[in-house]
Amino acid sequence: MKRIFIIHRWGGTPNSDWYQWVLNELQIKGYQVFIPIMPETDKPDINKWVSKLSEIIGTPDDDICLIGHSIGSQTIMRYLMTLSENTKINKIVFVAGWLKLDGLAEEGEEIINIARPWLETPINFDRVKNICPKIQVLLSSNEPFGYVEENKKIFEEKLNAKVTILKNKGHFTEDDSVKELSEILKFF
Repeated sequence: MKRIFIIHRWGGTPNSDWYQWVLNELQIKGYQVFIPIMPETDKPDINKWVSKLSEIIGTPDDDICLIGHSIGSQTIMRYLMTLSENTKINKIVFVAGWLKLDGLAEEGEEIINIARPWLETPINFDRVKNICPKIQVLLSSNEPFGYVEENKKIFEEKLNAKVTILKNKGHFTEDDSVKELSEILKFF
């Protein structure tokens, strides 16, 4: 049976945004779905988040699917970099995934310091796409952290991802009135 892990966003919880709605819809389709609480969600740390993902997945295999929201997407890419080259993951969906962010200056120095390692620590894209060549990305036309076209281009060029830009979904959060995300279901 395929297992799906949904990795929430910075500041999120398993009950935030659209996660429970997607969990219920995917369970109806027969998947086992897990939404772990990531550590120190208000101050996400690469090593702690990757370690937590590794711990909850256990031994990865081709029956695993991963869904990452925002920094959850970053966590998934960095987790895949820790796996052996012959490991295969079934598929990945990134929602509001990013490699570049804008607008952090308005958020303050603490936010900039938290985001900096995620933005500056390199990602081995070849390793990521070798472990999982089936990657879908959902971005929003009015992403508040900007760089929509730039992120789309990087995901397409570096990961051979199929990118869809949805109209006016913001950062795909409850604050953006996104409590259901039916678009994700077509990938499963």
